[in-house]
Amino acid sequence: MNTAESNGSRLRRTGRLGLLVLGYAALAVGTWVTLTAITLPDVGQLAQHRPKTTAYMQRYLEENPGSPPRCEWVDYEDISPQLKRAILVSEDINFFSHHGFDEYEIGQALQAAWREREAPRGASTITQQLARNLYLSSARTPWRKLTEMLLTRRLESRLSKRRIFEIYLNVVEFGPGIYGAEVASRHYFGTDASSLSERQAAELAAVLPRPKVWHPGRDTPGYRSAVERILQRMDKAEFLWRQI
Repeated sequence: MNTAESNGSRLRRTGRLGLLVLGYAALAVGTWVTLTAITLPDVGQLAQHRPKTTAYMQRYLEENPGSPPRCEWVDYEDISPQLKRAILVSEDINFFSHHGFDEYEIGQALQAAWREREAPRGASTITQQLARNLYLSSARTPWRKLTEMLLTRRLESRLSKRRIFEIYLNVVEFGPGIYGAEVASRHYFGTDASSLSERQAAELAAVLPRPKVWHPGRDTPGYRSAVERILQRMDKAEFLWRQI
C-alpha cells in the first residue's frame, strides 16, 4: 500500500471514529434532556398557588441560619405600575412579546462579546430569571443552563405572562435577605409596593443585577448611572403602559 492510500485509510478511520463519538455524545445529551424533563418540578401548580419558598431563599437561609429571608406576597394589582415599567425596561423590555427567550438581546450580547473580546453579558429574560430563582443554583454550568432552558419553556407554556411577572415581582432578590417588591419598598422607602414613585421604582430596578452590592441610597457612579439610564428608558417606552 502506498503512502497516499495509507493516509486516506487513516483519514477514513478517523472520520468514522469522530462520527461515532459525536453519535454517542448526542445520545448522552438526548438521554439527559429526556430524564431531566421527566423530573422537572410541576410548574403548572403555580398558576393557582404561590411558591412557598425559592432555591435562592433556601440558599440564603443556609448561609444565614439566624436571619431568615423576608418575603411578603402582594397581588399583581397591588404593585406600582412604575415598578413594573422600571423592571421591564431594565431586565426584559420584550417580555410580553417573546416566548421565554429574547433572540434579539442574545444576538446583541454575542455581538458585544465579539467586539470586546469578552464572555457574553447576560441576556436572560424575566422567565429565565424566575426559573433560576425558583429552582436552580447560581452555578454557571452547561447543565444548569440547559435545565434553565427546559424550565423556561415549561413556565411559558403553563403560565400566563402576567402570572410569570407577578411571581417574579414577589420573589426576586432586592438585597441580602430581601425578596419581593413589598418587602423591598418598605425596607428602602417606608412605603408599600403600590405607592412607589417613578424614581423609587427605578432605584429598585437598578438593584437587580447586583442585589448584594447596590441598593437605594448607595452613592456610587455605577449605581447612579444605572438609575438614570432606567429613568430615560421609562420615559421613552410609552408602549409599556398598554401591556402592564
